[in-house]
Amino acid sequence: MSVKRRAMGAAAGAAGLAAAGVVVGVAQRHRVIAKRGVGDVIPFGSLRSTPLNVITDDGVDLHAEVDEVVATKSRRKKLQDGADLTVIFAHGYSLNLDSWHFQRAGYRGQIRTVFYDQRSHGRSARSEDHRTTIDQLGLDLLRVIEQTSPGPCVLVGHSMGGMSIISLAEQFPELFGDKVVGVALISTTAGGLDPGRILFPMLPLGLGGRFMGRAVRTLDHGHRVVDLARKWGHALADVVTDRYAFGDDVPGHYVDFTFDMLNATPFAVVADFYPTFASLDKFKHVEVLGQVPSAVICGTNDKITDISHARELHARIPGSSLLECEGAGHMVILERHTDVNAELDDLISHAFARLEAL
Repeated sequence: MSVKRRAMGAAAGAAGLAAAGVVVGVAQRHRVIAKRGVGDVIPFGSLRSTPLNVITDDGVDLHAEVDEVVATKSRRKKLQDGADLTVIFAHGYSLNLDSWHFQRAGYRGQIRTVFYDQRSHGRSARSEDHRTTIDQLGLDLLRVIEQTSPGPCVLVGHSMGGMSIISLAEQFPELFGDKVVGVALISTTAGGLDPGRILFPMLPLGLGGRFMGRAVRTLDHGHRVVDLARKWGHALADVVTDRYAFGDDVPGHYVDFTFDMLNATPFAVVADFYPTFASLDKFKHVEVLGQVPSAVICGTNDKITDISHARELHARIPGSSLLECEGAGHMVILERHTDVNAELDDLISHAFARLEAL
């Protein structure tokens, strides 16, 4: 079961309610519905399109892939200026763009989508250690927008990807309302994170607790040995991944797929990004997201960014919706992909409605 709430901000009071019927009507005309079930028959990691290199401000090559719209009359969604709406997906910590499997399969051919690997992740180039920060990820996202989205865009971020969006909002608030016309924050936070929790699935023996910070610094010096230990400890790592990434029972290949993504990320990269989570403090910058349709999504059994973070984001973003997926864990984009995609359907429709109203 999933529960959805919507926050009404001061600007969305009586006048907003009076216009609700008009907005719903416009949104329905532009309705894009993710195809259900198609991701179940496509092997994980097999969805591909022509790669595109996005060059960041410090010269790091980011691997991106663009899925264009299939040009049929019933599916083509053109804006008055001729530019398509683009939906950009930013993945989480130690994952890669393949983590959006069910979203990519569902929207493929229906709306223009962009998937990219964050710096040092997936097929993207390695970053210098001192540039592995959330602030830099916000700058990277700006370059992705500039180089892949000729028109307006909707931003969808999971975990660290959501933090990237919040960082963008802090540094470039003027983008929200014109260039960025919708936002989804999934299993993420703007601060107050216990960084030890985010590392459990990435450590070779589930090492955690108060020794986490010291352990990461120590293990980083021998990261090649750690990488070998993670491979050798596959059976135990599967158990840890299952416990911390998912809430309910999920098919075994979901766990294997998540483990493979985590395991493919060198521990040196895990260690490079670790310090930035402890210092994250950006809740005061999220209000700007209320200028556009915004959705917050989280599983109630998320052991990494627990549901309290989502509720605080929802409370601080005027007019946002909050989808709580009962019993789901951190990898809600896999575990409850049907619910997540339905919420993104609504978000995209409201983004189109906003564009028509401009």
